[in-house]
Amino acid sequence: MIDLVGPNGAHLAQIEQLMGVQIVHRGNALMVHGEAVAEAERVLGALYARLEAGKQVDMAAIDALIRLRDDGGDAQSGDQTEMFPGPALEIRTRKKTMEPRTEAQKAYTRALLENELTFGIGPAGTGKTYIAVAVAVSKFISGDVDRIILTRPAVEAGEKLGFLPGTQDDKIDPYMQPLYDALNDFLPGKQLAKLREEKRVEIAPLAFMRGRTLSNAFVILDEAQNATTMQMKMFLTRLGRGSRMAITGDRSQVDLPRGVHSGLRDAEHILHGVDGISFNYFTATDVVRHPLVAKIITAYEADDARREAARLTERKP
Repeated sequence: MIDLVGPNGAHLAQIEQLMGVQIVHRGNALMVHGEAVAEAERVLGALYARLEAGKQVDMAAIDALIRLRDDGGDAQSGDQTEMFPGPALEIRTRKKTMEPRTEAQKAYTRALLENELTFGIGPAGTGKTYIAVAVAVSKFISGDVDRIILTRPAVEAGEKLGFLPGTQDDKIDPYMQPLYDALNDFLPGKQLAKLREEKRVEIAPLAFMRGRTLSNAFVILDEAQNATTMQMKMFLTRLGRGSRMAITGDRSQVDLPRGVHSGLRDAEHILHGVDGISFNYFTATDVVRHPLVAKIITAYEADDARREAARLTERKP
């Protein structure tokens, strides 16, 4: 019960907010009030069953369970774990187990496991890069690949930073920091440092990929919307035997100079329908960061739609 309630009742507060109910905790009893009483009770039962199975319950697990609940389940069956099955996929790494939290994330995770080349396209906060890194680490630990290579275009996000002091690594590290953060979530710090020293884990700008053949590696291109068409073609043709590639990007956050085409958009058009390549798309409903992030993305998308409609109206005679 302590694990179910959470620190200072945080888990119950999250369920209350997401489901619009009120939960009263007294001793070992929970009383639910509101319109979604039956559904909230089934969620609580499923979370309790998860704890009994030895799994952890945290804010992410609660969010995933509510997002992925089976609305068509038999309310009279009494089988909480069947009615709310939770994520069917688990990606195990040295530090933690990653579970998809939305249907789009589940489909994307399966695509990464089954395909040699996978695209993940959608807004920020949907877990595109995080899931790809988790799968890469899992494949590396299991011996399916010999190394992990993470890359992204070294493009400034709408501002000119000027000259950066230090060595080459010092200059590119700020651009690569999101990739370091993801790796640190799945590999112990000392092991990661050793793997980087042995070049079994590489993090480098996209420009450094030219001329290489990447065999027996899991290769991730992050922020692919900032790759030019030529860079994208160069990267995709690096694929070697025994390797897998994941390309992630957000079409709404292109930082390329005006008039330069995004290689991600071109790749979608050119490679659509090619056997062995999987395209996976996310929307604002798949955002797993702070709930406000989804609202912010939705608001910006609505504003973009209004501007486009106004532009088309002005062009009419």
